Amino acid sequence: MRARGKKVLVTGSEGFIGSHLVEGLLDAGYKVRAFVLYNSFNAWGWLDTFSKDRMKNVEVFTGDVRDPNGVRKAVEGVDTIFHLAALIGIPFSYNSPDTYVDTNVKGTLNILQAARMCGTRRILITSTSEVYGTAKYMPIDEKHPLQGQSPYSATKIAADKISESFYRSFGSPVTIVRPFNTYGPRQSARAVIPTIITQLLAGKKEIRLGSTYTTRDLVYVKDTVKGFLSIARADNTIGEEINIATGKGLSIGKIAEKIINRINPKTRIVCDKERVRPKRSEVEHLLGSNKKIKELAGWKPEYTIDSGLDETVKWFSDATNVRNYKADIYNV
Repeated sequence: MRARGKKVLVTGSEGFIGSHLVEGLLDAGYKVRAFVLYNSFNAWGWLDTFSKDRMKNVEVFTGDVRDPNGVRKAVEGVDTIFHLAALIGIPFSYNSPDTYVDTNVKGTLNILQAARMCGTRRILITSTSEVYGTAKYMPIDEKHPLQGQSPYSATKIAADKISESFYRSFGSPVTIVRPFNTYGPRQSARAVIPTIITQLLAGKKEIRLGSTYTTRDLVYVKDTVKGFLSIARADNTIGEEINIATGKGLSIGKIAEKIINRINPKTRIVCDKERVRPKRSEVEHLLGSNKKIKELAGWKPEYTIDSGLDETVKWFSDATNVRNYKADIYNV
C-alpha cells in the first residue's frame, strides 16, 4: 500500500496506540480519517494534544463502532481500515462483559460488514496476545491454541474468528494483527508500566502491584506502529494472523525494578490483593514469536526494553502530560 493519495480509517484513534498510529500514518504521507467515540464534551482523547497544524491533516469522524450506520459512513471512501477500537481493561471486563461483547465483537462485525459493502481494499483487525492465554509453549507463534481466560480475551477471540470467517467466506481482505504488550507515552494507568511510574512520581514509598511473577513480551509503541504499517504495505499478509512481538520476556517484578531504579531506588514493592486476578484468569507467561512478521513484512523491533522505558519515563515525568492520571487509586 503506497502512501501517496491513500485515505485510511483508524478506529480507536483517540486512544494510546491509535493516536500513535495516526501520527505514524501522517508521517508516512497517508490521509487519515480518525474515528473517535462520540461524547457530549466533543473530546478527542489524545488527538486533542496534537498541534493545530497536524490536525489540519486529520479528518475526525465522531461515532460509535456499535452503530452500524455510523460505521458504514466512516468506512465510505477509505482504502484501508486500521480497526483498534475496543474495550481493553481486563479487570473491568469481569464487571461488564456485556459491554465488551457489544463493543469488541459486534463493533468488529460492523467494521467487517461495512468494509464488505464499501469494497475496502485492506482491513487490519487488532487482536491481542491475551487470546493465547497462559503459554503452552514459548515463543508463542500464531498456531498456538487460543484460550479465553477473561471476558476481555474471550471477546477478542470471537472478533478474531468472525474476521477470519469473513476472509474465508467472502474473500474479505482481512489481516489479524496481534500486538503483544505495547507500552509507551500516553498509555492509561490501568496498564502496569504507567501504574508503576505514576506511583513513583507521586512520591510513593511503596509501589502497590498485583502478581509480579508473571512474564510479558513488551513492545514499545513506536515499534508496534511500525508493525502495523509494515503489515499494511505487504499484500502477502492478507488472510494471516500476525504477532507483533520482541521475542523476549520479563517478569513484572523485573520490569518494576528497572523503573524503580530510574526514579527512586529506595522504593519497595507491596502486593495489593485487590490487584491480583483470579488464579484461572491470570495469564502467567507471554513471550511471542516474531518470525512470521519478519518473513512476511520485514519488521523487527528497534527499541530495547531499556531504551523504551527511558522514553516512557521521560514522557510521564512531564507534569503537563499526566495531569489527569490518578496515582492514588486502582485503575481498572
